[in-house]
Parts: sequence; structure tokens; C-alpha cells
Amino acid sequence: MTGRADEFDAQLAERGDDRPGLDDLEVDDFSALLPDDDEDDDVLLDEDAEGVENDDAEDDDEDDDYPEDALEEEIDLVAALYREDGRPAAIALPKDLANDFDELVEQLRRVPGDAGAIGIVVIDSDFFVLVRVRGKRIEVLLSDAVAANDWPIARDAADFLGEEIPEDEEDGGPVGDFAMFADAGLSEFELERLCGDLDADPVDLVSDIAEKLGFGPSLKKVLVTLDL
Repeated sequence: MTGRADEFDAQLAERGDDRPGLDDLEVDDFSALLPDDDEDDDVLLDEDAEGVENDDAEDDDEDDDYPEDALEEEIDLVAALYREDGRPAAIALPKDLANDFDELVEQLRRVPGDAGAIGIVVIDSDFFVLVRVRGKRIEVLLSDAVAANDWPIARDAADFLGEEIPEDEEDGGPVGDFAMFADAGLSEFELERLCGDLDADPVDLVSDIAEKLGFGPSLKKVLVTLDL
């Protein structure tokens, strides 16, 4: 029996394992049996990289399109109007709020007004933004939509309103919630008429609006402190 077993083992040794690819194998090296995926991986990596580059390019385009912040000397007025115990009042707000619409809204929510507060921003004797905040309700008016091409607060106001931004000055004009003061006695028609004079000084316009809302003397005190 021993002789037969030796002969059988010898035959197996001579035949070996004839599976394709084993002749190219080194000891414990099975890479020759695996599919070559390197080329596919390279393609996927290239596509992923291209996608990231395209996303970055779009982000850069959006950043390039967004206006630069107004300089301090370009900011004419940032103020809040409100009523406390029924009496009209006005306060000056930090000028940097003229470049941050969201923070302006948050600051107006903190003003101790009986029925919310009205924010006023005037930039470069060019345009103004009015923001009325009453709890979760926010109403906005931008005196000239063209300003959204050059000033961040105007861009944010236009975006909040969902307004398209005109490139041609002839297509500009006031946009927003013209009925925002209807409950205070200033009609939609009258407010739109006041905002329609694009050649008027915006500080004079917001003073007229404040006067009709009963905040004339209060805002005038703020303007005097700012030499406006």
C-alpha cells in the first residue's frame, strides 16, 4: 500500500495546478487573478476632481458677483424707529449693520417697541432700505432696485423680496412691501409715490416717511447727532 500512495503523490506533483494565471504568480502573490481596476479608478477620480473644480468655480463666480461692503464713510444712516408706551422714539444703530441684513433684522427684534420696530439704512446719498420687524413678520422696501448691483444691503433686500436685479438704471425704481405702513396711516399709494422720486436725497425721503408715521421729531434728533 505504501508504494501505491507514493506513486499517486508523485503523479499529483507532476500535474500541478493548471488554473489560468498561476504560472505568473510569485509566492503568495494573487494579484494576477484580480481584475485591473486601476484605469476605471483613475477615470472616477478625474471626474470627481472635475466636479469639485466646477463647484468651486461656481462658488467663486457667486462671490465675485456679490457687492463689496460699504465703507463707514459711505454709510449715511442706520437707525431704528419704535414706540415705547405709545411714545415715538428713534435711536442710531451701529453702522456695520448697513452691510448685514440678517443681523439688522435681529437687532430690530431686540428693540423694545410696542409693535415691533422700523429699521432705516441710507447709503452714499444713493438709496435707502426700510425694514419693519413685527415678531416673525418682516417687511422690506428698497428705494432703488439698481442699487442691488453695488451694495450688499440692497442685494440682500432684493433677494429677500425675490426681485430680479436690473442692470440698466432706467429699469430701476422702488420695490418691496408698499403696504407695510398702511396700518399706521401711510397708504400703499402714498408710500410708493414718496419713494418714486429717485433724484431726491434719500435722507430727506426717509425723514418725510418718518414724519407721516409720527416719528419726525424723534428721527430729527438722531440726524442732528449725526450731522445730517
